[in-house]
Amino acid sequence: MEFTFLALLLMVPVVYFVVTVSQIQGGSFAVVGAADQAAKVFVAQADPDSARIAAERSVLVALKDYGHSPEFASVSIECDRADCSSAGTTVTVTVNLDVSLPLMPFGDSLQLKASRVSASASQVVGRYQ
Repeated sequence: MEFTFLALLLMVPVVYFVVTVSQIQGGSFAVVGAADQAAKVFVAQADPDSARIAAERSVLVALKDYGHSPEFASVSIECDRADCSSAGTTVTVTVNLDVSLPLMPFGDSLQLKASRVSASASQVVGRYQ
């Protein structure tokens, strides 16, 4: 009886910790992939407005692929020159994601977050498009 009680008392927090760390790791994989893909999509477009829209859409797709909700993410796109579509411009995309606590019934409404992960990726606009 004591063994069952102590095993339950000790194993539930350990399992929850492992699941939470897995969620955070999955979130970091998601933002790295999303930032890299968004930077590649941005430099492939002809004009900066359509490039920004395409990059933001690619971030949403990448986050959904990893099972994370897009409303917890933010995207910032920066260029080292005024004209983001000129050849040789370095474009940096930063994706931030709030990873929520797993298995919480009201976690979204209470805004309980396990961590905030972010990643940046840079690409150079090519000379020939």
